[in-house]
Order: sequence, then structure tokens, then C-alpha cells
Amino acid sequence: MKKTISGIRGIFGEDFTLKETLQFCNNFSSLIQSQKCVIGKDTRPSGQMVKETASAALLKNGIDVFDLGTAPTPVVFRESRKYGAGVIVTSSHNPLEWNGLKFIIDGRGINEEELPKILENQKISKTKIGSEEKISSSYIEDAKKLIGSIQNNPEIVIDIGGGATRDYAPKLLSETGCNIHVINGELSNCTRGPDPTADSLSDLVTASSSKDIGFAFDLDGDRLVVVKDGKKQTPDVTLGLGVAKALDLGYKNFVLSIDTSVSIEKFIKERGGSVQRSKVGEANVIDLMLKSNAQAGGEGSSAGFILPEFNYCREGILTSGLIASMLRDSNYQEILNFMQSYHQTREKTNVDSQFHDKVIENIAKEMSKNYSEVITLDGIKGIIDEDSWVLIRKSNTEDIIRVSAESNNKEKSMKITQDNLKLVRECYERVR
Repeated sequence: MKKTISGIRGIFGEDFTLKETLQFCNNFSSLIQSQKCVIGKDTRPSGQMVKETASAALLKNGIDVFDLGTAPTPVVFRESRKYGAGVIVTSSHNPLEWNGLKFIIDGRGINEEELPKILENQKISKTKIGSEEKISSSYIEDAKKLIGSIQNNPEIVIDIGGGATRDYAPKLLSETGCNIHVINGELSNCTRGPDPTADSLSDLVTASSSKDIGFAFDLDGDRLVVVKDGKKQTPDVTLGLGVAKALDLGYKNFVLSIDTSVSIEKFIKERGGSVQRSKVGEANVIDLMLKSNAQAGGEGSSAGFILPEFNYCREGILTSGLIASMLRDSNYQEILNFMQSYHQTREKTNVDSQFHDKVIENIAKEMSKNYSEVITLDGIKGIIDEDSWVLIRKSNTEDIIRVSAESNNKEKSMKITQDNLKLVRECYERVR
């Protein structure tokens, strides 16, 4: 089981069970000052029983529960601003046999100070049993106000991936002026995996080849991948298009994770904006946003655009609408070409979590010999030149180490990645 600020995740019935659900939600109750909590789930088979158990733990501690049913992560985040807290039953992009919990306080994910309070048993003084109410969300109406009316009725294919966006993304895009076609609307007949950043999205590539664009979501709707002109785009392109729209809306101050494409940073700075870099991870990006009053940003590796004005989370659904509003803009292709001129290569290799720190320590020694600048904000980032870099870091959610590289030359990016994957494996062999 993984226990981080990104969420608690495990294989349901093995290392993540209803017992852990009761324990963690009971502890989370101590952090809810409003005594109100909104709850939702994605479409995983175990989702309903986990949600009912989570609700029971909250109710017994005097928390009033507002149930959204099946709802994407961005919708629960948005509603939690009204109620003060939120719980999402999801394991995001992990395989279907996994499940987990995301916790929200005051519209943002929990931080490093709050996580231990959820993991360690808390004594809670309850005065009553909470009440439960099923609710609907104003998310679509709220998002429409920000996106506006989309002109010229672009043709869009939406790959739901069998996930929780099925009642939200199609409606939002349709009501803002798009002509839509939905594929993989139900989990039972879905032809791809939960994570669109890792899947080939072959059905979406085919279905969208004669359309303006294709959008693919993960199971809980915070990740979005773009398919354009018969080609699946990198996650950084999704973020880059969101950033371009934010600049168009007048936002200037951005936070990007350390693994986000240098093309996005250059694009922002060339248009008078500023960029700060954070550790990888949605919560880390948002934490720096809050501290610096940044207006927008995100992390490239998860295609996660974040607009704090609307939500303190990766916003797959809203971003799809913002990108759709740009499709017939005369500058759209120029923006896309700029983002596509850089090439990111992201790989991972299996490394048992107990060896992560030792492997990273060994890699740091080797990289200091080869690169003039080494950044240790999060993992180890080696700057090769103004257009090329490599980042090696341990995963917070899986038994893997990730290697990310970028260059304005595709072959160079691939070679950098493969050379450093080899280095990771050699260091792993040394410490095991």
C-alpha cells in the first residue's frame, strides 16, 4: 500500500481493505472543521463498497456527508470548496484491481503535516451521528462560465475510458458548442487501460482522424491526453495548450513541476510570464502555487493543467473545454507546433521501494561526474544544455524509478533516457 499526500492506494482485498478505509476516514474526521464532507467515487468495481464504508466512518464521527455518487476527482474538489472537505474513492490511473482514497481540506489536497494525522489513530469527540444527503454538482455550469461559448462547432471525439467523466465531459463540451462523439463510455466494454498517458489509444486515434481533436480521460478524470491529426500527443502538449489558453486569459505567474517540458517554460517567458519550478506531484505544484500566489501551471508528466481560480487539482475536464475553445483560433497550430518541437521521453524501471533512496544516492554520485549542473529539488535533474535535460526520481505511488528526458532532438532524447535507465539498473544491482 502507498500512503502519500497524493492519496492512499493499494490492491483492494489485499493491502487495501475496508478495515483501512474505516481507519483512515475515521482519522480524517478529526481534520474536518466544517463538520461537512462531500464524497464521490470513480467506476472501479470495488468503488461502491469502499464509498459506503468511508461514509459510515465519517457519519459515526458526526460529519454530515454529501454524496455525489460516481463523480470525477475535479468535480469533488470543486464541490469541496462549498462544504469544507472531501473524500474521493479512487486509485486514479492505477489498474482496476487497485483502489484508494484522496482527501481534501478547504478545496486542496492534504499536505505533509496533515498526512500523519490520517495515518495515525485520532481520538474524536463526537456529539451526534452525522446526516447523509445525495447531491448534484454545479461543476458544468461553473466551467461553462469560464470557458464561454465555443465558436464554429468543432468536431471532438471523447474517449471516456470507462471512467467517471462519462456524465460530465460530454455534457460540458456539448453545451459549450462542440459536436461530440463518445467512445469507451462504459467500463465493461472498454478497449483500453485506465491510464491514457500509458495507453496507445488506438481506437481514439482512428475515431478522431477525420475530426478536429480527440480527448482521452483516466478513470477519475484528472488526467487528459490529446489526440490530434491521427497522433497521440505527449502529456506536456496537453499542459502546454492549457498554459497557452491561460496566457490568453491574462494569467502571467505560473508554477511548473521540475519534470515539465522546457518548451512550456520558454513559451511562458517569451510572452512576458514568470515560472517557478516545484517538486513533481500535484500536491507539490499546488503547495508552491499557494505560497507564491501563482495563477496557473501544472505538471507535464501527468498532463495535469491546474487553474487555482477554479480548482486546486489537475483539471482534465475543464482543460478539455479550454483547449476546445482554441481549436479554430488562427494561432492554435503555431502553438501546437511549438510544443511539438520538443521531445520528451519518459520510462520507468522496477525498483523495490526499500532500495529507492540508496539507488538515488548512487545515481547522484555518477551524475555529478557527467553534468555541469545537477538539481536535487526532487530526485536528480541533470542539465545537459539549454534544450536538453534528464530527471531521475523515485515514484511516490509505485515500486518503480522514473527516468524522464527532453531535447529538441528526438533521437537525443531517447538516447539520454536509455543511457540513464541503464545507469539506474546498474545502481540497483549494486545495492541489492
